[in-house]
Amino acid sequence: MSEDLCYLTASELVRRYGEKSLSPVDVTAATLARIERYDGAINAYCLVAGDEAMAAARQSEERWSKGQPLGLVDGVPTSIKDLNISKGWPTLRGSRSVAADQTCDEDAPIVARLREQGAVFLGKTTTPEFGWKGVTDSPLTGITRNPWNTERTPGGSSGGASAALAAGFCALATGGDGGGSIRIPSGFSGTFGIKAQFGRVPAFPASPYGTLSHPGPLARTVEDAALMLTVIARPDPRDWLALDYDGRDWRDGLDDGVAGLRIGFSPDLGYGRVDAQVADRVAKAAQEFVELGATVEDVPPPFADPTEAFRTIWWVASATAMRNHSPEQMAQLEPDFADICEQGRRIDVIDYMQAVDQRAVVGLAMKTFGQTYDLLLTPSLAVPAFSAGALSPWPEDGFKWLSWTPFSYPFNMTGQPAASVPCGFTDDGLPVGLQIVGRAYEEATVLRAARAYETAHPYHRQHPELKEAAKGDG
Repeated sequence: MSEDLCYLTASELVRRYGEKSLSPVDVTAATLARIERYDGAINAYCLVAGDEAMAAARQSEERWSKGQPLGLVDGVPTSIKDLNISKGWPTLRGSRSVAADQTCDEDAPIVARLREQGAVFLGKTTTPEFGWKGVTDSPLTGITRNPWNTERTPGGSSGGASAALAAGFCALATGGDGGGSIRIPSGFSGTFGIKAQFGRVPAFPASPYGTLSHPGPLARTVEDAALMLTVIARPDPRDWLALDYDGRDWRDGLDDGVAGLRIGFSPDLGYGRVDAQVADRVAKAAQEFVELGATVEDVPPPFADPTEAFRTIWWVASATAMRNHSPEQMAQLEPDFADICEQGRRIDVIDYMQAVDQRAVVGLAMKTFGQTYDLLLTPSLAVPAFSAGALSPWPEDGFKWLSWTPFSYPFNMTGQPAASVPCGFTDDGLPVGLQIVGRAYEEATVLRAARAYETAHPYHRQHPELKEAAKGDG
């Protein structure tokens, strides 16, 4: 069976199902075979439910044969991040401290909406412990690797999701972004991911990282992410912070281009330490928007370095997330995660509230920026993908994973939409991502800008050459 099926977009799959020129059964079988053959070298999945997936694919095929699909993603192979609760499956959150024999009797909203519209769930993708960092390895599931180079990390915390997409192990993937956890792995793995406006995609249970955390889509193309966002943005009464649902199809206007937009470009936000090859690829990508009809201007940093404020909020949230863990459970945590929990417990409430105040300053700065500019462009990451299993490419500086992700977490603090789109490769073949940040509530502008760039530079059509794990590899 042709493995080309595994790299068809979700949009193409649905179109061909409707034409009856392709079967969800064949696509699901090909995808499962690919996972079986290659995931031993990548470790994108911590649970593969092959029998369930094939049963769902047969049901989908029956619906399509009658011209009665359940919805927009009926029959599309989809992975679920192991932080999203899923009916009938355990959610272990990458941690040995979570009971392994638990299952769940309900879906998170992001999972429920996809299930309602007929997505074929293949299994659960790996995440670092409780999603705490920007790479994907954990004491429970080991190291997840980048399909472009298995010696490198795919990023995190949705690293299993991005690795699965890059490797052709799914067509759509759920993710979450509390400090960059959709955009970081998208940047490292050469996929597309968008953190929509906070509240656009309903969340349940509420994240311990509060209003920093955004559930959202990862895909190989902008169109597929817009398709998925249309599904997962549907309402759910369990999220009291969700935005009012407006029934929008996020594919509408996707091809409207960027002509006439005013775009600001910051190569480092004034405090990022950017690798030379990343800086080069991103600067060239920013200039391409001029060719596409936009006005692009180099801009001064819109705000001062917010790393210390974000670290304070994130460390306290981590400590809060683990507040009910027993000493025995805490001893099972990854040492670096246990360390930030301990640091978080020692942060004074006044210091925490000052960090919250600083968050508001960043938010106001971006509101002001949006009075002049439609979009802000930055690198998605300061560096290319580095060694798998490492927390940072640089010597420990006290910031854990924050120093090499300086462009992602400010926009979790502000809550506005931001995406990472592939913009080229380093000399040794590692993907580079361009971050596109939109005004509050203006995901449509981010999506159409990403689509315009992707259309002109279709890096998504390039795929890594996979190798099977050598016998005995872990």
